[in-house]
Amino acid sequence: MTSPGSTGLPPATGAWQAGDPVGRRQWLRLDGAVRLESGALLPEVVLAYETWGTLAADGSNAVLIEHALTGDSHAAGEVEPGHPSPGWWDGLIGPGRALDTDELFVVVSNVLGGCQGSTGPASLAPDGGHWGSRFPRVTIRDQVSVEVALADALGIERWAAVLGGSMGGMRALEWAVMRPERVRALLVFASPAAASADQIAWASPQLHAILADANWRGGDYHAAGPGEGPHRGLGVARRIAHATYRSELELDRRFGRRPQDGEDPASGGRFAVESYLDHHADKLVRRFDAASYVWLTRSMNGHDVGRDRGGVAGALARVRARTIAVGVDSDRLYPPAQVRALADGIPGARYAELASPYGHDSFLIETEQVAALVKDLLN
Repeated sequence: MTSPGSTGLPPATGAWQAGDPVGRRQWLRLDGAVRLESGALLPEVVLAYETWGTLAADGSNAVLIEHALTGDSHAAGEVEPGHPSPGWWDGLIGPGRALDTDELFVVVSNVLGGCQGSTGPASLAPDGGHWGSRFPRVTIRDQVSVEVALADALGIERWAAVLGGSMGGMRALEWAVMRPERVRALLVFASPAAASADQIAWASPQLHAILADANWRGGDYHAAGPGEGPHRGLGVARRIAHATYRSELELDRRFGRRPQDGEDPASGGRFAVESYLDHHADKLVRRFDAASYVWLTRSMNGHDVGRDRGGVAGALARVRARTIAVGVDSDRLYPPAQVRALADGIPGARYAELASPYGHDSFLIETEQVAALVKDLLN
């Protein structure tokens, strides 16, 4: 799948592969096999992560940031070999910024099941072949469990704060519920206590688009040549998702019914908003893996902090962290009412709201508003 303006065929997978430039990544290889919630056993797990700042002798200044669905460990920094995109929270991390790395030790890991250095479907299994369709189901709790091992390895007994938005908010919340004694402060953006039917419904056509792609090959496509991966399906999934990430107001104001330059929709050309979605689809297929998209989307669909804990109310009551739960007034994917309900269920939590036309993606865009909330949490 390529759109006008792209150059060359995309590789079968946009995953980081052994031999690619390392960039700023560090790795932790967990000792022994990891037993997942499903009962499946992952014989070896590697987590890719990046850090900024210096860990205090007592480990008290460590902050964990959790990335969203198609994010990775590169939360700050420029485009460079090994990192095809700039840091997704670059305006917040660094000396003198809200997450001041002269004072804080910031950690961001690539999620289990991801595709930018951590063990996932595109990784090599012990037999030397890609995991592909053999990769087991992973849950949000599985992902946090291996991050607990990362914290242990880094010598961090308690996080000064755990922050995340969207899928990252799910993991941040799970940290505070699963290991309440290890999270001092919690900041959750645009994320609920449990995935709703509406969110699962929006995910469903995305999954079907990928699974119906002839090049999906049951999930075993990673050794295929350029242009032979499930790019069409992943591109369609990204188009659907990106439309939900932005608001109706922004799309109407930005594009209206304007045709794409040099094209006529009446004769098969595109509207400008279609070109915009094509662009984001093409970018994603070149830096992400379709199987990771499937596995991680399924983990988000399964998100429910109340599962096997006596319900959401009982689970949220376990949280000890000073908490701010942040909704976005224009978010149509994770409506602010869901986030307000999350705040209402956590003892002492405060609800805040980003005012923005950018919809769900606002937590990645509204740097000044986000920075103010981060400073408020840490101070």
